[in-house]
Amino acid sequence: MACISPEGTLTESARKMLEAVQTPATPEEVAQSTGLPLFRVRSGLRELVQAGLVAETEGRYQITEAGQQKM
Repeated sequence: MACISPEGTLTESARKMLEAVQTPATPEEVAQSTGLPLFRVRSGLRELVQAGLVAETEGRYQITEAGQQKM
């Protein structure tokens, strides 16, 4: 399931993930705080990183300025 539609809008799960990474968090922490399955969080975070909305450092993910603007 994609986090970003072809039109560029975010899905509800993408919005939850962006909210969860306001402070650096691991995929497991994001899954716990959002209630989303870990496999969906991992694929969603990869997609959000590719889109430049989230950055990953040493296994922790944090929202970028571009991600803040999308919220």
